Amino acid sequence: MDLPASSPHGVDERPPSPALWTRRGFIPALAAVVLAGLAGLLGVRSDTTSAQVGEWRLTLEHAELARAGFDVPWQVTVTHDGGFDGPLTLAVTGDYFDIFETQGFMPEPTEMTRDGDTLYLTFAAPPRGDTFVVAYDAYIQPAAQRGADGTLSVLDAGVAVASLDFETRLLP
Repeated sequence: MDLPASSPHGVDERPPSPALWTRRGFIPALAAVVLAGLAGLLGVRSDTTSAQVGEWRLTLEHAELARAGFDVPWQVTVTHDGGFDGPLTLAVTGDYFDIFETQGFMPEPTEMTRDGDTLYLTFAAPPRGDTFVVAYDAYIQPAAQRGADGTLSVLDAGVAVASLDFETRLLP
């Protein structure tokens, strides 16, 4: 009967098997994922982007990084010195919203139209004040695999007066 080579102290001197190295690597990798989850690094991270042109200020809070099935923020704030004279129209890259399941906009637009690239949302002007806020109640579709980017603009008489670019990246 052949015995494995061993040292005089009875310790096996064969090199560790690939399975042993796999186990040794798996434990730290698993610990890193658990720690990242506990630290909140695998959930939703939001970003706020703003643009100001003259008396118009456009601010968007949106998900910068998200995962399928998670609720995400998408809230637009438009500020116009002196208030709003009439309806307010926002123009958004239309296919950005393809990654979402939604309950809709709050408040609801009075009119919603879309051309080949852009979704136009028209809202009644707020009754008083210089600030208008609209939120999109949504979560990332469970089947969504890729993020999306877009451009948001506030229109005055059909002309973009302030615009900003944004992006939502998705983790697997």
